[in-house]
Amino acid sequence: MRFLLILLLAWSSWTGAEIYQWQDDGGNRHFSDRPSPGAKIVDIQPGYSFYRVKKVFDGDTVLLEDGRRVRLLGINTPEVQHKNEDAQAGGDEAKRWLTDKLRNGKVRLETDAEKTDKYKRTLAHLFTEDNEHINLQLVAAGLATVNIYPPNLQYAEELVNAQDQVEQAGLGIWRRAEYAVMPVSRLADQGHAGWTRLVGRVMKIRNSRKYSYLEFSSQFEARIERKWLSLFPDMNSYLGRSIEVRGWLNKNRNGFSMLIRHPSAIKPR
Repeated sequence: MRFLLILLLAWSSWTGAEIYQWQDDGGNRHFSDRPSPGAKIVDIQPGYSFYRVKKVFDGDTVLLEDGRRVRLLGINTPEVQHKNEDAQAGGDEAKRWLTDKLRNGKVRLETDAEKTDKYKRTLAHLFTEDNEHINLQLVAAGLATVNIYPPNLQYAEELVNAQDQVEQAGLGIWRRAEYAVMPVSRLADQGHAGWTRLVGRVMKIRNSRKYSYLEFSSQFEARIERKWLSLFPDMNSYLGRSIEVRGWLNKNRNGFSMLIRHPSAIKPR
C-alpha cells in the first residue's frame, strides 16, 4: 500500500492529477487516481530544495552554496560601493538587512517566465524556511523599490501593494531626499545617476514600430515597448495629465529617455 501511494503521488506531481483516499469497513485505507463514493482528495504539498546563501553581494543579489548567483525578481535596491563608484543612499542598509536575514538560514527559489538574465544570473523570488518572502519584505521595509520586468509578473500585485503602503508611510528610502520626486523642468544636462523619479505633464504621444512615447518636454520622454502595451491603460489616457515616472535615465540625441516596463512605474499626480 505504501509503495502504491508513493507511485500515485509521484504520478500526480508529473501530471497534475488528483489523488483520492477512502477507508473501508475494516479500517483499511485505499488510494486511487479515480474518485469513489466517500473518497477525499489527498492534499499534496510539493517538496522544495533549500540552499544556504554563501555570500550577499548587495540588497538584491546573492551567491548560493551551489555556485549560482541569484538576482531577486521584481525589486531593485540601491547600489553598494564597487570599483570606483560610491554607494548609493540606502544601499548599505539593504545589504546589511539581507545579510542579517539570511545568516545561518536557508532559502528556496521560485522562478518565473525567464530563468536567467543576460549576466547568466538566476532570476528568482527567495523564500526562507519559515516561508518568508524576502523580495516582498525588502519592499515592505522601504529598502527596495518595485522593478517589474515582463514577462516576469509573478507576485507583481503583492509587491506593488507593499510599496504603496511603505511609500505612504514614508519609511526607508521614501524619506530620503535622494529619492524625492523631481520636476522634469529641473532635469540638468548631466541627467541624474541611478534610479530616478520625475514628474511632469505629458504633452504629446507618438509611436514607432517598437515603442510608444510619452513626451514631457523637448528634453525628456518616457518609452514603453509596444509588445507590453496590453499591461497599460490606453496611452491616450496619459495625454495632458501630470504623472510621475520611475526608472533609469538614458541619454538620447534630444536629451533623455526612460524605459517604462510596467504600469507600476507610472503614478498619477
